[in-house]
Amino acid sequence: MISPLKRFSLCLLHILGISLLLSSPVSRAGTVIHTTFDSQALQAPYPMTVYLPDQNPTHGSAYPVVYLLHGSFGSENDWLAQGNLKSTADRLIASGAIPPTLIVMPGAQSWWLNGYNEPAEDAFITELLPHIEASYPADRARSGRFVAGLSAGGYGATRFALKYPELFGAAAALSPATYVPQPPKASSAYRHPAFLNTEGDFDAVLWQNNNYPAYWDDYVSKNITVPFYINSGDHDEFDIAHHATALFSTLREQQPDAVELRIVDGAHDWQVWEKTLPDALIFLLTQHE
Repeated sequence: MISPLKRFSLCLLHILGISLLLSSPVSRAGTVIHTTFDSQALQAPYPMTVYLPDQNPTHGSAYPVVYLLHGSFGSENDWLAQGNLKSTADRLIASGAIPPTLIVMPGAQSWWLNGYNEPAEDAFITELLPHIEASYPADRARSGRFVAGLSAGGYGATRFALKYPELFGAAAALSPATYVPQPPKASSAYRHPAFLNTEGDFDAVLWQNNNYPAYWDDYVSKNITVPFYINSGDHDEFDIAHHATALFSTLREQQPDAVELRIVDGAHDWQVWEKTLPDALIFLLTQHE
C-alpha cells in the first residue's frame, strides 16, 4: 500500500513533469494565419499566409521577416502545404538555430514582376512590405528583412534583391528559374500569362528586361552587398544546376565572401525544397544583426 506521503510525492513529480514538458521549447509552436489586404496596385485582395512565432523577439520588440515566394502557378499556401514550413520553422526556432522570425508567404499570379496579367512587383514592393511592417511587430531595418523563393520564386527573390538591395539584408534562391538568355522550352514561362502578350506569344524582351542581368550594373554601382544562398538539385530537369552555378559565379566575382552555392541530390521538386529550406533559413537569419 502506497503511503499518503509517497502518493503526494508521486503526484508532485507528475505535475512537475507535465509543467516541464509544457514549458519545453520543443512543445512551443508558431501560429499560421491566412489573410488578405486590399491592394490598389492589383485592384483586388492581396492574399498571404503568415507564420507568427510563439516566442518574443530575440532583440528589441520586432521580429526579423522572411518573405518566402512560391513558384510558377503556385499560391500563398504552397510552402505550408507542401514545403513543411511550419514544422521546420518551429523546430529551428525551438533549437535556437534561428531567432523567432516572422515568415510571410505572399500569393501572386505573376512571376513576381509587372507582367501582362498583374503588376506583382509594384504590389510586393510598394504595398506588401509597408503593410506587413504596419500590421505586425516586424523589423523595418534592411538588416532584418529577407527574401527567398523557389523556382519562379527564386527568380523573383533574385531580381528583388539585386534591383532593391537597399531593402533586403540577404536572399535565398532555391532552384531559381534565372535562365539566361531564355528559359528552356519546357519551362512554364512560355505558357504563363505574365509573359504572354496580347497575341498570346511569349515576350522574350519582357523576360530579358526582368531577369537579373538587366539589374547587374545598377546593383554593382550601388555598392550594397546582399549575401546570397543558391541551390539546385543535380538532376533538375530544367538544367537549373547550370543556371544556378552561373548566378553564383556572377555574384562571386563581385562578393566572394557573401555567396553560397549548394548542388544537392534531387530534381525540380518539393523533396529538394523542403530538404534545403532549413539551410536557407539559417543562412538568411545568420545575417541578422
